[in-house]
Amino acid sequence: MTAVNDIVTPYDLPYQAKDALKGHVPGLLKSGSTELSETQPVRFTNRAAVFDHSTDRTHAFCWEVPQPGRGTNFWIPLAINPDQRKWWLQLLDDEATAGQLQLITRPRQARWELHVPLKLPTTKPEVDCETCTPVGFDVGEAILLTGCALLDGRPVDPLLVDGGRARHLNQTLQTTLQRLQEREAAAWRIDEQAAYFRNALRDEIETATRNAVEYAAGFDQPVIVLEQLTSLQDDLNFGPHLNRRLHAWAFNQLQTRLADKAADAEIPVRYVDPAYTSQICHACGEIGTRPKQSEFRCTNDNCWVSVYQADINAAANIAGRLDPWGENCP
Repeated sequence: MTAVNDIVTPYDLPYQAKDALKGHVPGLLKSGSTELSETQPVRFTNRAAVFDHSTDRTHAFCWEVPQPGRGTNFWIPLAINPDQRKWWLQLLDDEATAGQLQLITRPRQARWELHVPLKLPTTKPEVDCETCTPVGFDVGEAILLTGCALLDGRPVDPLLVDGGRARHLNQTLQTTLQRLQEREAAAWRIDEQAAYFRNALRDEIETATRNAVEYAAGFDQPVIVLEQLTSLQDDLNFGPHLNRRLHAWAFNQLQTRLADKAADAEIPVRYVDPAYTSQICHACGEIGTRPKQSEFRCTNDNCWVSVYQADINAAANIAGRLDPWGENCP
């Protein structure tokens, strides 16, 4: 707390921004710095989420911008995304709560962006394992998303979304930022390039998750089944280089957007234990081998599976864990 106060207190920021910055101080200290970057977005705790709405104005929505000191706040109009209007109204009607706000400047585009995350109340639909169709999704790098539905316990009509472009964008982003930093490029130039590639990556994720939900919706009473990846990512340890790539790869973002789109489509989502999903055979449950990244071989001579596409096998295992009574995991 002493370190937090020493770093945050000198900045001329409102208390909502100082409170939001405290969470970033431990990482700052680990990097050996005691000053915030000039490109650091201005973050505010949700106490700064004070908005007003009136149809009498040109811009119906306004935000009360926090300023240091007493009585210095001011109102500023917001040009909202029309597709998000219903969420803004829910926020104003207290049907939703705001998270930590981010105020980001775009110098080259001469504009500011206010990012307001929302927490919306949802109901968890009931799932009847006897009549529903479990649709498992495996998240990867070469194959961005692999979907597989189970009918009578057997995989049918799998979906594979290639991850080549997303992987290329991610690698190019890292290389570009490294070169710009080595050349001591202007901060606006680094921000501009980072925003371009991250927006392109976001588009890839949006397209992949939209296709995934459309695929699941094609089955009777679908239930999307995902791995609970939090503990899995914490346990990853494949060396510094590969770890950076895996953590840079937005596993959680993919799953989050998939779950969000499933909720909009009123498709239930369930999470299961990820242990052994890529190592066991979906047909007999025995541990097999992976001679290639894309190839799974079952070692059980009595099983009908000999060689199978590895990602589809994993997605089928994930789907099969929706019903714990049908799970066979060594």
